[in-house]
Amino acid sequence: MTGRLYGVGLGPGDPELVTVKAARLIGAADVVAFHAARHGRSVARGLAEPYLRAGQVEELLVYPVTTETTDHPGGYQGAIDEFYETAAARLAAHLDAGRDVVVLAEGDPFFYGSYMHMHKRLAHRYETEVVPGVTSVSGASAVLGRPLVERDEVLTVLPGTLPSDELAEWLATTDSAAVMKLGRTFPGVRDAFEAAGVLDRAWYVERATTTRQRVLPLAEVDPESVPYFSLALLPSELTGPGNAPESFAGPPTEPGVTVVGLGPGSRAWTTPEAAAALAEADDLVGYGPYLDRVPANPRQVKHPSDNRVEALRAAAALEMARSGRRVAVVSSGDPGVFAMAAAVLEVAAADFPDVPVRVLPGITAAQAVASRVGAPLGHDFCILSLSDVLKPFDVVLDRLRHAAQADLVIALYNPRSKARPQQLFEARDALLEVRSPDTVVVVGRDVGGPEESLVVTTLGAFDPGTVDMRCLVMIGSTQTRVTPSGQVYTSRHYPG
Repeated sequence: MTGRLYGVGLGPGDPELVTVKAARLIGAADVVAFHAARHGRSVARGLAEPYLRAGQVEELLVYPVTTETTDHPGGYQGAIDEFYETAAARLAAHLDAGRDVVVLAEGDPFFYGSYMHMHKRLAHRYETEVVPGVTSVSGASAVLGRPLVERDEVLTVLPGTLPSDELAEWLATTDSAAVMKLGRTFPGVRDAFEAAGVLDRAWYVERATTTRQRVLPLAEVDPESVPYFSLALLPSELTGPGNAPESFAGPPTEPGVTVVGLGPGSRAWTTPEAAAALAEADDLVGYGPYLDRVPANPRQVKHPSDNRVEALRAAAALEMARSGRRVAVVSSGDPGVFAMAAAVLEVAAADFPDVPVRVLPGITAAQAVASRVGAPLGHDFCILSLSDVLKPFDVVLDRLRHAAQADLVIALYNPRSKARPQQLFEARDALLEVRSPDTVVVVGRDVGGPEESLVVTTLGAFDPGTVDMRCLVMIGSTQTRVTPSGQVYTSRHYPG
């Protein structure tokens, strides 16, 4: 038996305007899907968050373009149509597996809503229900405190994307109007109101019913300040003055390999761009514990492997991509810093030159530890790995001594493992050859994770025996200081 598809309206922005039925269906669904622009932040998911439950699969559907500029051979419409087909196929995989899917929509699903494109592609194949929501027009009218129409008046809803002269003709012949899709269209919309002779009674409402709502006479709005989530209203002339106004680049869907950095710890440190790439993927490849940090999605296949087989892992990912799969190779932190990006590119250059590879950045462990204690990376710094798996340890020590002599802040990755327990002691002794015992040292362990701990000490007092592979060790420069409150910073100025 296939699952059931729901198009669920969430209202214009106030979470309390989500209907009781919508909240119930969101909480009961196996899969919750929502659209977002390329930044990956979804307004719809934010509205629905109070009603989500643990264990649900989330499908983030990221638009590939945000303007009508694209390299797609079919132009803007071709890129959008391809995106909708791909998104519908992703949802269909869940429905075919018997999972109920809720597609979230701001406002009402059938009122300029993204859901309608899924509906057109899926409703004839699966049992479907649409749950209406309060529209943005209704929300804006309520915020303004002005009825839109009375008695026999006519309300016209218009897209701001119409040519300005055509928009002016509509505005000049209707009793009341709402113009949607503002943002970059605003200058032309304002000109249309002025040409129609109704600018003096038109209003602008931004993010209606939210804590960020803004209401102004349309004539007073700065075009540079207008977001997409706004509209222009021409209320009925038969009503009173109303309320006093308040003043005030998605990932491609083609086959290929995307190397993704999760950041160092919690999901909050995964960028929206990385989250979107993970949501788009058919296959996830990576070290097992890193893959465990990616939320489960039955549509996707995870390929965990040991941390010491990076070249084999890269080759497997590239082979899958060559066969037509969209593959995300998962790293902790930033994939380009002692992680999988270099391994994938190295293997691709040798054996898979036809497979596209792109790398998405992540927050590094060094950045995370630095942020927890203050700003120790405020001046020049370097990052070194103490691992001798891929380079001799005498090279490590030579580089470490030179970095210390250059008076750089030094962030040490892979500081101490069971296989090489003494090397961090040797590194400390090498540093003490040229650095004062009073040099500030920071040790961060599992930063961003459930066992996070931080120690601020000195090079002379630093005990390497307390460190393991879940730690990052940071050695300050001569300009690194500890404030009376315990924060660490390195001055941006250096003595001449």
